[in-house]
Amino acid sequence: PTYPNERDATMAAMMGVRVSSGARSGHSCARVSRSSRSSRPSRVSVVASSAGHLSSSDLTFKGKPASSTCVVVLGPTGYIGKYTTRELIARGYDVVAISRSKSGIGGAGDEQKVRDDLPGATVVFGDATDKDSLKKAFQDIGKPVDAVVCCLASRTGGVEDSWLVDYQATRNGLDVGLEFGMSHYVLLSAICVQKPDLVFQKAKLKFEQELVDASSASDGKLTYSIVRPTAFFKSLAGQVEVVRGGGPYVMFGNGELCACKPISERDLAAFISNGVDDETYYNKILPIGGPGEALTPKQQGAILFEKFGIEKPFYVTPPIQIMDVVIKGLDAVAGGVPENKSLGDA
Repeated sequence: PTYPNERDATMAAMMGVRVSSGARSGHSCARVSRSSRSSRPSRVSVVASSAGHLSSSDLTFKGKPASSTCVVVLGPTGYIGKYTTRELIARGYDVVAISRSKSGIGGAGDEQKVRDDLPGATVVFGDATDKDSLKKAFQDIGKPVDAVVCCLASRTGGVEDSWLVDYQATRNGLDVGLEFGMSHYVLLSAICVQKPDLVFQKAKLKFEQELVDASSASDGKLTYSIVRPTAFFKSLAGQVEVVRGGGPYVMFGNGELCACKPISERDLAAFISNGVDDETYYNKILPIGGPGEALTPKQQGAILFEKFGIEKPFYVTPPIQIMDVVIKGLDAVAGGVPENKSLGDA
């Protein structure tokens, strides 16, 4: 469906309805218009516009047909990783998904579940936090790798988890990928690294810089695309049922400390995939959000109350400082529970 205004579109997306900007495919996807092949990173602000997902057999990677291009996805079982893997498959790439043998929260998913969730992909198993394990997984692919798409993210955001996953596992993906012929690395990062206060932000930013430096030193042999998305609609949709049921809308402080343009998982997956086949995305840091004006948490809550016909909005506004307590708690959990010392997926 299409919507007459941004408020209706936002509401629909928060409730899980696929939002269209009027594109022929019924989907909105961001695009970049400027081209740059220099080794210096170009920071390009990008917002979603009308552009459909690509599924043409004519797609190429550096002049090579998509069907002959081996693209490895790290973190293929996660929220964004799964959509990205499916998008790359739909575009005709030879997709290899590298997953832990026990994936998902608490290792609930076994090897067969991973294969079932990713039809069309070659699935191999390894642990990106362990360089030797990851190297063995690349060996199991049995052919040269052209590009790596990294959708890894720490599960807790704690100190140990952040450095293990947001830095070391993503670094392992670069190092091992280069050993097996990779010439392009697409990194799913986060918009919040622009103001790195938390450990996971600093870990992501450290690897971003190392990726840029590696490209600069490669004499053009290594290119990259660093994707920094804003909030996902999934992260906002959790409050929909609470408000619908008469509960409060929770926001930090006065609800106006920040504003964002949430993006759907399918739009983001398409944008990440563009980082493989569209050379205008190469050697760029790419902030990406959904269409329309940025909305504060307070505005998002107002949309929900209005759409559900609730005349007296009920907000809960804990101070932002409470996050310091939460982070310390997550650090304690990450340090005390072995299974939490493992990679998560974005």
